Amino acid sequence: MVDDNTLRGSVADGFQAVRDEFAAVAAEEGGGFAAQLVAYRHGERVVDLWTGPEITADSLLAAYSASKGAAHLVVALLVQEGVLDLDQRVCHYWPEFGVAGKERITLRELLAHRAGLVGTDAGFTPEEMADDRIVAERLAGQRPYWRPGSAFGYHALVIAALSGEVVRRATGRSVQEHFAERVRDAYGVDFHLGLPDGQDARFLSAQPMTPTPERLAALAAGATGPDSLPGIAYNRNHPRNPELWELPNLRAVRAAGPASFGGVASARGMARMYAAATGPVDGLAPLLRADTAAEFAQVHSVGHDLVTREHKAFGLGFHATSEVYPVLGQGAFGHSGAGGQQSFADPRNGLAYGYTRRRFPFPKGPGPENGRLIRALYAAADGHP
Repeated sequence: MVDDNTLRGSVADGFQAVRDEFAAVAAEEGGGFAAQLVAYRHGERVVDLWTGPEITADSLLAAYSASKGAAHLVVALLVQEGVLDLDQRVCHYWPEFGVAGKERITLRELLAHRAGLVGTDAGFTPEEMADDRIVAERLAGQRPYWRPGSAFGYHALVIAALSGEVVRRATGRSVQEHFAERVRDAYGVDFHLGLPDGQDARFLSAQPMTPTPERLAALAAGATGPDSLPGIAYNRNHPRNPELWELPNLRAVRAAGPASFGGVASARGMARMYAAATGPVDGLAPLLRADTAAEFAQVHSVGHDLVTREHKAFGLGFHATSEVYPVLGQGAFGHSGAGGQQSFADPRNGLAYGYTRRRFPFPKGPGPENGRLIRALYAAADGHP
């Protein structure tokens, strides 16, 4: 039996400080903590570490919103090929969408979380949430919650159902099908938007945060009502809404892979996906041209987020990651997940990063340890030819 806090895996010469920082994180988190950390530098894997009970390098953990990065990599590919036009109205591809004040919304505005379509008045059952097509059908008739283009707010549970429906209308295939063929299988990326039955044994169920009195008090202090804009965006206006950490533990969610939150991945898969997005990996050409990556990474929405009520910065379907971690190069892009996940590409520095953990952090969102780990990685890469 391996001790809970024993680090396994390897790092390349010059990256030992990343191992040391990860070891410190594991020690501070204590018993039961399980996580994976992987990084690429110029297409070579330089960090490959994991720690904790039950977990292996190939374990699959919930990706939560890191799934959005996988989905919008597909959108970026289709824009790059001219199949989709960022400045075309969404209703051009999806006529049913063009009602209730949504007639002029462009694909660019949609991807930048500017459409005002964060949920529906009645909310979604768990079964509906697992099905992107049902979510899209319901949203097509919904009136936006703010004037499209006038502000932005995180479309937490629905953004990739919306963009995925555009993909389906334009190509006849789902974003999950495109991702499986063009990214997962073609590049050997261990990231799944829809987990096959034979792979389910590799999945480690997500674990809830520890409800200490201090944490419960903090949650209560910042609570918003179920019919508030955040409540609608996180589906708390539906009586059967599950806790966020529970979603990936539902087999229906893992099987369907709703592209906003339902993916599962290893850190190896997350990091390899972003390495392949922006640079050659194992002799394979990059998925994205430099100009495409730059456009999708470019900040399109910055400032006060109407849903999270925090300062946020979004590109097109991705987080503007260098706005979160200033040590990174301008134009870094990726997506975090509510369960502590973080994943991104930093093209200027040739870095790709994937981190996933089993136990939900407090507060939800990218685990705070990511800042420490990323600084250690950047410092190692900066001193490495």
